[in-house]
Amino acid sequence: MNLRKQNAGSTLGKGRPRFPHMSEATGSEANISTFVRVIPRENRDILGEGPIWSSRRNAILWVDILGQRVNCLSLQSEQVTTWHMPEPIGWIIEREGRDDFIIGLKSGFATLSLDPFSIVPIGNPEPDRARNRLNDAKTDSAGNIWAGSMDHGETEPSGALYRVDPDLSWSRQDDGYVVANGPTFSLDGTTIYHTDSARRTVFAFDLNESRELGAKRLFLQFEQEWGYPDGMATDANGGIWIAHWGGSRVSRFLPDGRMDRSIGLPASKITSCVFAGPNLDRMFVTSASIESEEEPHAGGLFEVDPKVSGAPLLPFAG
Repeated sequence: MNLRKQNAGSTLGKGRPRFPHMSEATGSEANISTFVRVIPRENRDILGEGPIWSSRRNAILWVDILGQRVNCLSLQSEQVTTWHMPEPIGWIIEREGRDDFIIGLKSGFATLSLDPFSIVPIGNPEPDRARNRLNDAKTDSAGNIWAGSMDHGETEPSGALYRVDPDLSWSRQDDGYVVANGPTFSLDGTTIYHTDSARRTVFAFDLNESRELGAKRLFLQFEQEWGYPDGMATDANGGIWIAHWGGSRVSRFLPDGRMDRSIGLPASKITSCVFAGPNLDRMFVTSASIESEEEPHAGGLFEVDPKVSGAPLLPFAG
């Protein structure tokens, strides 16, 4: 998106820059003190997004949409490797039983091999929407990809929500978004949450056994002081974590839409989050530096202690 307008022992890494932040909470939840660690690396992301956890690589992968890069952080060595892309890239998703990936480019869906490096186009779901680009995606419990698109100028409701099936076919499932974002799923896989960031709105849909959408309903309306809802993740207790673009935090929401707690971060434009590590008890958070270059940690990758484990995500089944 680009809307202008100590716990866990050694998990957080010793000898690295850390910043204490208090978690804000509502209702019965008490304030929780946690730490934010800035992952050391040479570059900052212009528009970091779409982090995924790769257990077979023991690594976090994420994209810099406008910087046109795929990044990979090894959790063993903490080295970051970067691959340059020929065009804006919205997301990267692993494939089951394969070493390559499915990616969302400005020009459409494609496969990506990192070694040797190659990109093979699959197809463009929006040949009639030249201003659009793909923006965020995740897999459901059946291994289908759900991917959103958006108007690159962030003014027109030309974005949509697509499902990519294991046979590499796709279908438009919903339409009329300015900035489609998110998605994430309930623990039982029967609900998909999807966002129109420009409207500060998170929607929920029922998802049947055939992975068809039910009626669209409001899950959450962001308050103006919260910023804009961006990328999301689900924890093992059913909490929905949402990144706040323009809100300097990630927050956990209960299935009824109530905010449970927030973790403050040293950058204003927070874009997404992912649970990682063998126990899925580490959280990594991406951010953007666009129009925030004066912030020293804008565009950084952060690690926080979410004090809860994440729900596992499947690779793409195709």
